[in-house]
Amino acid sequence: MALANFDLTGRVAILIGAGRGIGRTLALGLAEAGADMVICARTVEELESLAEEIRAMGRRVLVQRVDVTKISDIEALRDATLKEFGKIDILVNNAGMNINEPALEVTEEHWDRILDTNLKGLFFSCQIIGRVMVEQRYGKIINVSSTFGLVGYEKRAAYAASKGGVSQLTKVLAIEWSKYNVNVNAIAPTATETPMNKALFADPVWREEVLRRIPAGRFCTPEDLVGPVVFLASDAARFVHGVTLPVDGGWTAW
Repeated sequence: MALANFDLTGRVAILIGAGRGIGRTLALGLAEAGADMVICARTVEELESLAEEIRAMGRRVLVQRVDVTKISDIEALRDATLKEFGKIDILVNNAGMNINEPALEVTEEHWDRILDTNLKGLFFSCQIIGRVMVEQRYGKIINVSSTFGLVGYEKRAAYAASKGGVSQLTKVLAIEWSKYNVNVNAIAPTATETPMNKALFADPVWREEVLRRIPAGRFCTPEDLVGPVVFLASDAARFVHGVTLPVDGGWTAW
């Protein structure tokens, strides 16, 4: 297979949840692979330096404020992208949140906040942007699930439920949209050290416990996710549909 199939030059990629950590690294990786970028977060201020880095690569970039719990924001994102670029080739759904707590202590408020962001918001992003892809008969959707969408872990009741839902939703959308040349897949990272979970990674007991479960012997980094996402966003993955790809150092191989 020609390496040109991995080239994203001329593609337009939306990345929701691009402000920091995994999202920021993925945005830079997609741009490096050739894609023009639409970068989104709930606060656009944290996107300005990222936009400058992307422009320095010679790529076009659009900055858009998006709260995925508001359907009107997703619709505005679709409209702004089509106005600027005329098409949407790639969607990466990376917006997410978590609250670590025992199942007996999960409140309705916390459950709703997590599910509304991680699953409901992701679904409507897929639906609204996916409708454009179905009409143009081309598109790549990559959802960010989690190892905890594939296996269980304590104090993750709402989070694991939401990410398990992401992986199942990915299958359903792939079944419905593959006939329109739209690929819907997901990645499932293991514990990844980012600014959002800095406090958790500072706990030596937790670090030791999690590392025992990862055969590769180290945590995931945002850079570890770039290759899998670029692959799924490219024509090299044109016959890959409905897959949740673990990027977990072997955790789910046990």
